[in-house]
Amino acid sequence: MQDATRKEALKRLSYIEGHLAGVRRMIEEDTYCVDVLKQTYAVRRAIEKMEALMLDGHLHTCVVEGVRDGRDEQVIGELLELYELANK
Repeated sequence: MQDATRKEALKRLSYIEGHLAGVRRMIEEDTYCVDVLKQTYAVRRAIEKMEALMLDGHLHTCVVEGVRDGRDEQVIGELLELYELANK
């Protein structure tokens, strides 16, 4: 993983962790369900953005290197596995 991608992913994870802690507090304080759900949707979007960042980095580095190294089948298999996981 490139340093810039790692740094951005870690920054996003810190945001997500903080947001999740906030959701926990909301539930502990018996906050209105709709308000809690709005926050969980925000967490999900934040995770999706982090995943997109990581996938973009992977496609531009690891995949290219894997194809250059002759590991086409392995790389394609991993991408298919990710695709299947994302669509479950």
